[in-house]
Amino acid sequence: MRGRWVAGWTLAGAMLLGGCGDPTGDPTGDPPRPPAAPVAPGTSVTPEASAPTRQQAPAAPARPPVVLYLGDSLAMENQRVLGRELRRDLRADYTSAPYSGTTLCDYLEGTGERSLVPDADKAAALVRSVRPDVVVLQFWGNAWGYTPCMDGITYGAAPQRYLERYTADARRLAGQITGAGGQSPPAIVWVLQGPDPITPERVRKVNAVYEELAAASGEPVADAGRAVSPASGRYTWARFLPCTAWERAHSGYCTEPGRDRTALHRDDDHLHFCLAPTTSTPKPCPVRSPGVLRIAREITRVVGAAARGGG
Repeated sequence: MRGRWVAGWTLAGAMLLGGCGDPTGDPTGDPPRPPAAPVAPGTSVTPEASAPTRQQAPAAPARPPVVLYLGDSLAMENQRVLGRELRRDLRADYTSAPYSGTTLCDYLEGTGERSLVPDADKAAALVRSVRPDVVVLQFWGNAWGYTPCMDGITYGAAPQRYLERYTADARRLAGQITGAGGQSPPAIVWVLQGPDPITPERVRKVNAVYEELAAASGEPVADAGRAVSPASGRYTWARFLPCTAWERAHSGYCTEPGRDRTALHRDDDHLHFCLAPTTSTPKPCPVRSPGVLRIAREITRVVGAAARGGG
């Protein structure tokens, strides 16, 4: 029996629903990994945006964790890099099934044709087939009702109703994931989102929903959003951040070394972190993108710390 591992803004609808361009080879590279620090259950991890270069990789857990990664277009662009980080640092058995343009209700069982996620890839169905130790959920919080299962509820038209519905869906999704795990339910790691340049309070409140659920179950959250936020303001949107020491030392990750700053977003896409243009066919990010790597490493750090400290 498996023990438990405690672990958009967009310029147009097509940009939210789309993903990055087709990859050719793997231009994302295979950079060395800074070590992870332990995280206590029920707490969020808050790395500094300009952390110094680390010397050694973290110790892998005694048993490689089985990790399932679900989410929207942000997860779609992150999935390849996150898989690389998890496999290299934790020797993880990794499965990803993100769908661009989705929100939490799309992964709920019982939504049928009103969902953008097929039945075989619903969260509970994948938990029953993959038997993960950890389920990582990364959802920006679709606020415009692009997916039918939101019943047209949008943040702009009805913010309180949107948050109530989003909270209810988050609880239902967590319950379905836990229930599908039977006597060995997986740990759930909610990924906190980065700043929203249009409605910053929306992301703050969505993140609060994730933090409340994590605290109630005694599990950590992965504050990947802080890794792509200015040190001066967790919910202040920025296209550029200062390069970290690690990024300065690795070609392509400090995108403007002469100005000691790196790009998190393209100038025509304020939501996604992939520096390749979005396309109508969603794909993993095909180019080196500092924001994608920062997010992936934060998630890996939290999953690894939970795996090493859990059962």
